[in-house]
Amino acid sequence: MKNTIKITTLVVALAAFTLGAKAQTNPTSTKTSNGIRYSIGVDAGVPTGKLADNAKWNLGGSVQADIPVANQVFVTLNAGYNNIFAKDITVGTTVIKGTDVQILPVKAGIKYFPVDNFYIQGQAGAAFLLNKKDIGANNAVVFAYAPQIGYQFPVCGTNFIDAGVRYEGTTKLNSAISDSKLSFVALRVAYGF
Repeated sequence: MKNTIKITTLVVALAAFTLGAKAQTNPTSTKTSNGIRYSIGVDAGVPTGKLADNAKWNLGGSVQADIPVANQVFVTLNAGYNNIFAKDITVGTTVIKGTDVQILPVKAGIKYFPVDNFYIQGQAGAAFLLNKKDIGANNAVVFAYAPQIGYQFPVCGTNFIDAGVRYEGTTKLNSAISDSKLSFVALRVAYGF
């Protein structure tokens, strides 16, 4: 997981450095500075790290508000739902049905546009476990973080399609088990207005 975080940080830093020199100061229709922007999207991803041993993929949805604070800089508020689909476990000839993990992540962060429509975003917050007892977790709420890069495609007027790729990770679901963290790479495709 440390390598994934290092790689994500390096990619974001290189993108910001490379594209920062080409930044334009006039915001486009997809990142106006005169009002809050909202988006509603679908999130889908694949587990990484130890989670990949027990889970196949995840699917959910989210709503986000982007609040302008400076030219090309927004504060983001994001809430959603994610279901991480468990793998079935085969022991001999017996198949044991895996238990999905259901989380409600609530995060805040910063979104920065180094060039028109391309953004770098970082968010942190809490992930609420909706089925804590079913998965054997002793923490109902864990810390969640999510670096993301993306692009906003103008549709019409000030509306846009927001497509972003992020790495999302959490702290331990069970403080007694060191490998009980959630981590996945996800794609968010949202309609913004």
